[in-house]
Amino acid sequence: MADTTAILLEVFIIFAAAQIGGAIARWIRLPDVVGQIVVGCIVGPSVFGWITPSQPLEVLSEIGVVLLLFAVGLETRLDDVKRVGGSAFAVGVIGVIVPFVCGAIWAHSIGPDWPRSLFVAAAFVATSAGITASVLKQMGVLRRTESRVILGAAVIDDILAMLLLGVVVAIQAGGSLRVSRLLVVAGEAIGFVLVVGWLGTLMMRRGSKWLERARDPMSPLLIVLILCLGLAWIATRFGLAAIIGAFLAGMIASETRQRAQLEDQMQPLLALMTPFFFVLTGAKVELAELASGEALWLLFIATLLALVTKLVGGWLGALRLGPRSALIVGVGMMPRGEVGIVVAALGLAAGVFGQQLYAVIIAMSLLTSVIAPPFLAMLLKEPDTDQETRDPVRSRDSAV
Repeated sequence: MADTTAILLEVFIIFAAAQIGGAIARWIRLPDVVGQIVVGCIVGPSVFGWITPSQPLEVLSEIGVVLLLFAVGLETRLDDVKRVGGSAFAVGVIGVIVPFVCGAIWAHSIGPDWPRSLFVAAAFVATSAGITASVLKQMGVLRRTESRVILGAAVIDDILAMLLLGVVVAIQAGGSLRVSRLLVVAGEAIGFVLVVGWLGTLMMRRGSKWLERARDPMSPLLIVLILCLGLAWIATRFGLAAIIGAFLAGMIASETRQRAQLEDQMQPLLALMTPFFFVLTGAKVELAELASGEALWLLFIATLLALVTKLVGGWLGALRLGPRSALIVGVGMMPRGEVGIVVAALGLAAGVFGQQLYAVIIAMSLLTSVIAPPFLAMLLKEPDTDQETRDPVRSRDSAV
């Protein structure tokens, strides 16, 4: 009973703090997610210690980000993604190569240990789809071309990040690196995304009428939530993040006639669950490990490198959209969030690096998540000409 009472208190603190942080962020014209991450640092172990990341809270956090990506997918149709497929692929690939190479070189410069350097570099790779998607959704710009490119590239990022992580773990452990096994894993992951995305939407287009037969107005939502949770679980069996399966489930559900109704019904769930993800992300920062000048210098260089390399990779990959749109995509790909945190945790558990470097990687992941959203919001607030009619990439990418 005592544990339940303590968890309920932490749930209360997280939810209340998220509302306060989000309100303050909106007051100073920043995205809600920035305030929620910062307030997570404050109520977490590093400052007041009112909450401590634990398994029950992590479960709530995971459910929150799964629902968020499902809602994002709900506003993303397969035909829209196809139109930017070439750009998304280029952004995803270049946006992985540039940060990984630069991150490995920097890590090696501070300690000549290639297995450790590759592990650190892996933390620079994958974009946090949850954080960027939250900003795009809050601003109501999910249907813009740049948003579709960012979300599509984030899926590709996730696949490549999982493969790179498998490589560096094998190298660090001193085991044999079997290329055939990596190719099988890559084929399974890519096949899962393509088959579910294409076959699922095709089936939903042809069979969505049966959702209209339900007498309970909540039945369509409950049915697609089953799809969301099921695909989220299946995605993990293919070595992907659960959010990828949730995003694909949302894309499938977007083909139904009840799309607008589903979007409205998702809002209370998002308001309840997503704050846990962002507040817990901030609560994982260990500020004590960053108290020295050396640690702060490492953090500064790591954060600058993470921001610049992802910006350059995203910008180069999306350059066919035009310089301004490429800049928006590059900024949208900057946040690392939970992916960098997972890599850091694995590295610490494997004894690859100590607490200080671990804290630097965690803080870098969170700083990119705090720094990027305001700039993304600022760029997206600029007057948007009719990209749907003038964007030259649509005709080229539709053939990809």
